Amino acid sequence: MIEYRYIKFCYFLAKKFVLDDENLLATPFSVARCVLLCLSDCKRSLSVFIRSVFCMSEPTMDFYHTPISAPSRAVQLTAAAVGVKLNIKVLDLLKGEQNTPEFLAINPQHCVPTLVDGDLKLWESRAICAYLVNQHGKDDSLYPKEPKTRAIVDRALYFDMGTLYKRFGDYVYPPMFKGAPVDPGMLTSLMEALGWLDGYLAGRDYIAGSSITIADHSLVASVSTFVASGVDVSGHANVSAWLGRCKKTMPGYDLNEQGAKGFGDMAKEKLGIK
Repeated sequence: MIEYRYIKFCYFLAKKFVLDDENLLATPFSVARCVLLCLSDCKRSLSVFIRSVFCMSEPTMDFYHTPISAPSRAVQLTAAAVGVKLNIKVLDLLKGEQNTPEFLAINPQHCVPTLVDGDLKLWESRAICAYLVNQHGKDDSLYPKEPKTRAIVDRALYFDMGTLYKRFGDYVYPPMFKGAPVDPGMLTSLMEALGWLDGYLAGRDYIAGSSITIADHSLVASVSTFVASGVDVSGHANVSAWLGRCKKTMPGYDLNEQGAKGFGDMAKEKLGIK
């Protein structure tokens, strides 16, 4: 049911910005109804409609991150796709800037990325990506509402977090941060997970079909980091082709690649890869 306050607001916009001749306006209800019927989701879509028609700026959100972090870059890819502005606040994790009292007051888990949107303080990159689409997306293409398609997207997000990126971390983090020797078995385990990803991509341009979703943002941030760290994915034809498509079609990919290179340079030095 159309709320009266939205009807009044739409009438005000139509009268002020859209129609100069008041004779062209019918009643407040009819004008507002015409506007609202063009929108699939009254409240969310109305804000998107207003911004797109009248060139209003997106709300600015504080985004705490570090550029070499793949999860941080996944959020930036989603933000670029949605078209929202992030107020970037870089934290140097090696200097312990995530442990300051100011940041701990925002996120007691002291992890990046962390998003602050008004009174919402949100961490976990995949949750942030979903929030950006749900709250600010023009439609649901990046995080489809259709249950089976969303299930595929969610599965890929969990696969990235719990299997693919975890295995990469098991391979690179001990040598990078603990001075441990490289364990070839961990690389073998990572390549197995990449093989599964290759299978998921068989016959598809992107993870969930023919269009990019937040699962592609998350996974491409991970896989581009692997490649920059010296992991050879050329034996996985579907992964290689998908990575190439993402490079060409994803808004903000250049920024992702810069961050991946930054991580990769650090990793290769510790892994003994030239």
